[in-house]
Amino acid sequence: MRSGDAHALPPVRRIAAATTLAYGFGAVAYGVKDNGFGTFLLLFYNQVVGLPSAQVGFVVMCALLLDAVIDPMIGVASDRTRSRWGRRHPWMYAAALPIALGWVALWNPPALSSGWTLAWLFGAAVVVRTAVSAYEVPSQALTPELTADYDERTRITAYRYIFGWTGGLLMLLAAYQLFLVPESGQTNGLLNRDGYRGFAIAGAAAMFVAILVSAIGTHREIARLPRPAIEPGGVGTAFRELTGAVRSRPFLILMAAGLFAYTNQGISFALSNYLYTFVWRFETATFAWLAAVLFAGVVIAFVGAPALARVIGKPRAAASMIAAAGVLQATPFALRLAELFPEPGEPAMLPILFAIYTLNTAVSVGTAILGASMMADVVEHSEVRTGKRSEGVFFAGAFFVQKCTSGIGIFVSGLILAAVGFPEGAKPGQVGAATLDWLTILFAGTYLALSLTAAWLFLRFPFGAAEHRARVEALAAAD
Repeated sequence: MRSGDAHALPPVRRIAAATTLAYGFGAVAYGVKDNGFGTFLLLFYNQVVGLPSAQVGFVVMCALLLDAVIDPMIGVASDRTRSRWGRRHPWMYAAALPIALGWVALWNPPALSSGWTLAWLFGAAVVVRTAVSAYEVPSQALTPELTADYDERTRITAYRYIFGWTGGLLMLLAAYQLFLVPESGQTNGLLNRDGYRGFAIAGAAAMFVAILVSAIGTHREIARLPRPAIEPGGVGTAFRELTGAVRSRPFLILMAAGLFAYTNQGISFALSNYLYTFVWRFETATFAWLAAVLFAGVVIAFVGAPALARVIGKPRAAASMIAAAGVLQATPFALRLAELFPEPGEPAMLPILFAIYTLNTAVSVGTAILGASMMADVVEHSEVRTGKRSEGVFFAGAFFVQKCTSGIGIFVSGLILAAVGFPEGAKPGQVGAATLDWLTILFAGTYLALSLTAAWLFLRFPFGAAEHRARVEALAAAD
């Protein structure tokens, strides 16, 4: 056993069902936050509050810049935390209430000038994102701590994603069917400002409950989790640990691949309501079917991503799926411009579009599952090189990339809307054809280019199952 290390390398084991479910359930909080940020935030502050889309995107992007500092700090602090509740759980418990309060504030800006409303957006976004980091970074860091098994990490990660997407999609369905419904005199419920108040309260409650259930449900594992020794020192020592960890080549490759993949997701989320409402002319009832279609894709990913990874390896599986996502997303818009896709209102349009959405969701979510699983494997790669386990640091980096979904994605989406001259207060059927054509061209072209770049990067990931297992065996022998 290494000097001063009471309990460092997690066992190669299968996680009990109750722990797996509790661990996965916590991702509901991120699913609700991510869906709200990605799908409704730009629309709310642009079309409902009345702020220019480019300014909203810029403010959210500025909030993301703070995350570049905050997330690694939380990761390092979590790695160095020692308490009777372990390294991760104090952070998880403490995050629940700030997330809920910040979420309610985000969707309820007071009557202020445009400048102060943008300041409110910035402040509320920082509170929510910081609180989410304080939960999600330590929670995700549990993945490599619960088990060192290569395939088991993919399995428990898949549970996180199916719970996260389920929470997000149920919130999406509730938004479309319960909260954001047209009131008297309105034709589009997405512009119903009062509905966002109920949406905010329901989301805050869901996140609060999910975090506490997950923290309590995994509390029994604290005694089994790694407890590596802390090198004495203050901020300077912590900073050296951080810089030493992030010089890992596999980590940097995953960060870069994830940056492109999650920015894609962010653009897709931010523009989805514009595309659904103005390009495809969805009616209110259609959104209920949409949630079911997206969930079907998540289920396919839950089963398919681990299976494909076992056959061809995680890097090749992730690359194949993100490339497929780009092609699938671009296909209906390319066919539409070529006048080969059914028009809105034609019976064939929705079945074809929904089939594409199902497959696109499956490969997109599958990519995310495998990316997170590979990040867990980077922990032992770094431990061999540095002699330290830095789960919090690595997952802080991974989570920062995930939050680019609602940072860079919203920023780029705001630029696209501004570039095509998309009108504020727009109504379905009253936006010019040229504007919609350019919107689809810029969206589909950007999405495809980012997807293929991410696929190229995933193929550069330097190790697979055999190398990981040999590394774990060598670390176990050294203990």
